[in-house]
Amino acid sequence: MQKISIKTAIIAAISISLAACGNKKSPFDATGIFEAQEVIISAEAAGVLRQFNISEGQNLKSGQEVGSIDCDQLSLQKDQVLATERALQLRQTEAGPQVKVLYEQIALQESQINTQREQLRVIQVEQTRLQKLVAAKAAPSKQLDDVNGQVSILEKQITSAQKQVAVLQQQARSQEQSATIANRGILSEKQPLDVRKAQLDDQIRRCKIINPLNGTVLTKYAEAFEMAAPGKALYKVANLDTLVLRAYITGVQLPNIKLGQTVKVQISQGGTYTGTITWISDKAEFTPKSIQTKDERANLVYAIKIKTPNDGLLKIGMYGDVTL
Repeated sequence: MQKISIKTAIIAAISISLAACGNKKSPFDATGIFEAQEVIISAEAAGVLRQFNISEGQNLKSGQEVGSIDCDQLSLQKDQVLATERALQLRQTEAGPQVKVLYEQIALQESQINTQREQLRVIQVEQTRLQKLVAAKAAPSKQLDDVNGQVSILEKQITSAQKQVAVLQQQARSQEQSATIANRGILSEKQPLDVRKAQLDDQIRRCKIINPLNGTVLTKYAEAFEMAAPGKALYKVANLDTLVLRAYITGVQLPNIKLGQTVKVQISQGGTYTGTITWISDKAEFTPKSIQTKDERANLVYAIKIKTPNDGLLKIGMYGDVTL
């Protein structure tokens, strides 16, 4: 609807200005109306506008915070998620105490094995000595038999202790694995909570109203302490440093223009500017019978856009005359 009204205004402006000239040659080649890229900024969260400190005509910077929406409920929901995560940490099983006891028993058994091996080494030395004496018939065989019995007993004791160490090691590993499996199930419950926390952080971030571009506030649609909802328009902003003049040319004039071409733009208030053609329509439009163009035999016109630097005098909706 806005584009149609602008186009109608442009056509009306051309009709009035050219009709006033009668059959005289027009001092300009086209007439148009200045417009800007207007952006309507809307709320992204639901709640009361806690702050909204802007006014129409105010210049805003990109990234500037201009207001905030009351999102205390979202903060409470985030606190609940954090409390649930802390509760999960308390539910985690620690295998440390039980495993520590088992490893202490393993260390004790290994110490006993080392002692028994040292005893075995001493007795084996005595066993070797007696074997030589018995072979030389210098000692009774009973002494050798007694030593052989002691060696056999120590070897069996060492073997039994080694088996006991292996059992204790298996028990320790089993305790650690059980704790790991139990904690894995608890940690799996934490992942959805992390995702929920990220969602809440994003929603809380959207409670801040951040201006997205450098520009001037054209219209303010809401006031502080009013209720906001996602998609509700808050204000309209546009960058007025450079305006675009939308004008129309005839098919006869079309071969004489190209993108990037500089043209002279004048306003009725007396200002003269140098503009650049940034867009030429690839479709022709019929002009009403009441419209006169530079060449009255032409029935078709083409829309063009001329980018014009604004020194502060140019306003949206102001008429401008183009000289090619």
